[in-house]
Amino acid sequence: MTDPIIPVTEDELHAYVDDELPVERRGDVETWLAAHPADAERVASWRRMAEALHARYDSVANEPVPRRLDLDRLDRRPRRWIIGAAAASIFAFSLGGALGWVAHGAASSPSLLLSLVGDALDAHRLYVVDVRHPVEVPGDEKAHLQQWLTRRCGRVVQAPELEATGLKLVGGRLLPGPSGPASFLMYESTSGERFTVYASKTGIEAAQMRYTAQGNAAALSWAERGVGYVVTGGSDRTRLTQVARLVYDQAERVGG
Repeated sequence: MTDPIIPVTEDELHAYVDDELPVERRGDVETWLAAHPADAERVASWRRMAEALHARYDSVANEPVPRRLDLDRLDRRPRRWIIGAAAASIFAFSLGGALGWVAHGAASSPSLLLSLVGDALDAHRLYVVDVRHPVEVPGDEKAHLQQWLTRRCGRVVQAPELEATGLKLVGGRLLPGPSGPASFLMYESTSGERFTVYASKTGIEAAQMRYTAQGNAAALSWAERGVGYVVTGGSDRTRLTQVARLVYDQAERVGG
């Protein structure tokens, strides 16, 4: 046997990067890494990614978990919608044009989308800073992820292909939505930039695309065929629009 120590697990490598490994095990892990260059390179890449995420998102990393993300909500009755002044916090942003990139044949309903957008922004801020467990099902299990979310959400869920924008699927998870379960998909670029796609059935048949900015995060939201969509990312509106356009086009083909 060539290794003088008990083999190091994947979880231990992640814990080592996150400084969560017990002190008595750190020496063993460092000895293991010295003897296993491939693992050492993986650890180095995770550490670079963690540093990039902290630099970009530390301002929200310590925020408390919003009550609206309580998973018990999946078993509760849908909330009563509050129509009124709250709608003013969403800024109208039409992205129409020759491509028809707006909801079709219906008046916009910003007050009804407000709760969906709030949930999506909260979820984005909560999970985008997580290095070890940002998702429940990883992106390399895409087929399983789509089947699971389709079954739980009661609609067809397909993870958009966003490679054209330099984004790779990290994975996804199930979250509460204003009217039932919501799908939550996360994407990441090689530089550590992350975008999320949150979608849930809603009482809105169709609503035009709208832009919402909140701190260092921003979202584009719309509704189509009774499903509300929120694409969330950083404050660069041009970049966010590029990503949301791809999500919109592919959601149109799937049909919600």
